[in-house]
Amino acid sequence: MDGEYLVVYVTAPAGAGEAELARTLVEERLVACVNVVPTLRSFYRWEGAVHDDSEALLICKTTAARYPELEARILQLHPYDVPEIIALPVKRGAAPYLDWITAQTTP
Repeated sequence: MDGEYLVVYVTAPAGAGEAELARTLVEERLVACVNVVPTLRSFYRWEGAVHDDSEALLICKTTAARYPELEARILQLHPYDVPEIIALPVKRGAAPYLDWITAQTTP
């Protein structure tokens, strides 16, 4: 199981289509599930200035096998030039839930 499953964090502008992005990723079987944390405050440096923006956080559950297509699709749909896409390996999880992720992300 180690490395077979991923949790992928993606930030997006709050109120700018994050639900549609989440739904598309699930409908296309690139992820099994997306939790949307609707509002968070992000501070970051971009193009020489420090920004303070309201964003949403998408927490995506997928398999390592689906990650390349998932990343490509996010890059295609995302409004940012350089979106945050960070994948973390799942070290452990309930077997029935992990099996469900596999089933839901199988094309």
